[in-house]
Amino acid sequence: MESKSFFRFLFFFIAIAFLLLFTWSHLPSAPSPRFTTLLDCASNSPWCTSKNRFQSNQPIPTLTQKPDSSTSNRRLRRHESAVPRHPLDPLTVQEFNKVRSILSSHALFKSSNNYALHSVVLEEPDKDLVLQWEKGQPLFPRTASVIARANGVSHVLTVNLETAEVNVQNTAPPTGYPAMTIEDMTSSIWAPLSDAKFNRTIIERGVNLDDLSCLPISLGWFGKKEENRRLIKVQCYSMKDTANFYMRPIEGLTVLLDMDTKEVVEISDTGRSIPIPKATNTDYRFSEQKLQQQLNLINPISIEQPKGPSFVIEDEHLVKWANWEFHLKPDPRAGVVISRAKVRDLDSGVMRDVLYKGFTSELFVPYMDPTDAWYFKTYMDAGEYGFGLQAMPLDPLNDCPRNAYYMDGVFAAGDGVPYVRSDMICVFERYAGDIGWRHAESPITGMEIKEVRPKVTLVVRMAASVANYDYIVDWEFQTDGLIRIKVGLSGILMVKGSEYENMNQVEGQENLFGTLLSENVIGVIHDHFITFYLDMDIDGSDNSFVKVNLKRQQTSPDESPRKSYLKAVRNVAKTEKDAQIQFKLYDPSEFHVINPTKKTRVGNPVGYKVVPAGTAASLLDHDDPPQSRGAFTNNQIWVTPYNRSEQWAGGLFVYQSQGDDTLAVWSERDRPIENKDIVVWYTLGFHHIPCQEDFPIMPTVSSSFDLKPVNFFESNPILRTPPNVEKDLPVCRPAATA
Repeated sequence: MESKSFFRFLFFFIAIAFLLLFTWSHLPSAPSPRFTTLLDCASNSPWCTSKNRFQSNQPIPTLTQKPDSSTSNRRLRRHESAVPRHPLDPLTVQEFNKVRSILSSHALFKSSNNYALHSVVLEEPDKDLVLQWEKGQPLFPRTASVIARANGVSHVLTVNLETAEVNVQNTAPPTGYPAMTIEDMTSSIWAPLSDAKFNRTIIERGVNLDDLSCLPISLGWFGKKEENRRLIKVQCYSMKDTANFYMRPIEGLTVLLDMDTKEVVEISDTGRSIPIPKATNTDYRFSEQKLQQQLNLINPISIEQPKGPSFVIEDEHLVKWANWEFHLKPDPRAGVVISRAKVRDLDSGVMRDVLYKGFTSELFVPYMDPTDAWYFKTYMDAGEYGFGLQAMPLDPLNDCPRNAYYMDGVFAAGDGVPYVRSDMICVFERYAGDIGWRHAESPITGMEIKEVRPKVTLVVRMAASVANYDYIVDWEFQTDGLIRIKVGLSGILMVKGSEYENMNQVEGQENLFGTLLSENVIGVIHDHFITFYLDMDIDGSDNSFVKVNLKRQQTSPDESPRKSYLKAVRNVAKTEKDAQIQFKLYDPSEFHVINPTKKTRVGNPVGYKVVPAGTAASLLDHDDPPQSRGAFTNNQIWVTPYNRSEQWAGGLFVYQSQGDDTLAVWSERDRPIENKDIVVWYTLGFHHIPCQEDFPIMPTVSSSFDLKPVNFFESNPILRTPPNVEKDLPVCRPAATA
């Protein structure tokens, strides 16, 4: 008996050893901290992808690999020689390398066996200095803002690129950690493979390791047991027979991992009875569609510009179009940053300030399933993963039209080495057949007048692929002074495996936490909240926020045949709490940002108004841990005094934070905001109850809000724009008569 037990143990030991050896042999090469080649994500996109996933049959290229195309090589050379020309220009390749060199010799990092740079961006000069700077003047000393972890401690520091001085600020918030690095995510999805129990569980679930695809999932914060260590959860899928592995979850299997030590803390497997959904009809690629199902509903369409685009981009980042100019740059956390937006007053010819700085501050995505494998899915996609780090190269002719201009992002990896996120932003003019203004005179007047102007706009676009979800963010500028900020949701749902194949198997009101989309697939209900930071400077920095209420007024019996009418009642917000706005359908208001010291010729204060849309509000309990962290969504509008340290609605350190450094916390100080330099925060909201049309990939759902002039101009600012005439347009011969 003892001999049989010994051989049984020996066989089991050899099997486990072989399994671990097999797993290790299939790992792709890890990024080397010593490489000096600038990485182009166009040819190394799997490594550059945030929320990276493990695909053992598609090894991730090492960072030392050179891009293949000559176009990529030219792009790399251009970035390596780039120099800043504007105080707000992002850090260049040379500056990233200098930061890395300076920090490598600093005592904090020399004494650390293990450190990582979680963020390296430009420390923007003081706002007052930027407002005074004019083109041709020398730039201010360039400084890098760095968030790093060394010896298990988070640090906030600045690096002066001229003096090489490093200032360790140690202003880290009381809770939370910096956004994950790509290396954090990549290493986390490999770590479970060193655990024999995990490998055994995968095989017992009937999944080949070669078909395994895993995601690193931020776990929010749900109590003290999650404190004092950086934790992450890993969940996996089968990618056998489909690229859309998201539709094939290994339901109920969750790995809790220490992100620093890569130790598997816990494995929870509560879904053994739930089958893995079939791959049938899940692949969304055009090449995989059956030819008899191909739809040719429309002919190809393109807007032609025979004289070329009307916009120019000077010095890589200054956009000039029609009566607008603004500074544009990519950002690893925010994605797109619009700065110094000015519009020309066509009467005076003066460029007038509208927006000092605007960007996506945070995205909060809580899922509505309280079960063990789902309750923690309450993502903060900017502060935990980096919204800009997830921006993928845009696809010409499909993401953006002809004549689009493409801008790369240059970011730093965890070891400080710069890499290129190619074609991250596009800029293009759009004409969708919309009308700028029109009027046709009635025949009874005897005047044959028909005046119409086409609406042509300028769009700045990025698309971020946050693992399964895709977000399209547009900043659209109109010649009438309006700025429209639009968010589109597409991509793939995060789904839950289920034992049900048809709703006739579901008894009564059993809670599925979502919709049965296909056999064994449930689309879980969830919300999307996208909060924007808008540092408004209407003809200068000192502005006020005015809530204009529409109030019903009753008439007296002898006053009018009317019994009631509406009156606009203006209330200037004195402090922050006066400007905490929750939208109410039957208490309508307008929300104006005005400059009380600048008046039109008839005496109205100049201003812009926030025109709401996408008004879904969070319905979660305010004491629910995810909502405590996402309390910046408790109101749709907030107004705060400008403070350069208050830019991220979820706080500087979001990962595992407890919600003690958010917009909601700052606003409770109730600081004065009347006739001050103020920041407006607006949250677009979406409730998403999935439906079968969202399977296997979602048609885009969009919403937007506007920043619209209100008494900013003396009259219609596009009155004198000419109409289109046939001779100015290209001659196109139709392929067939309509």
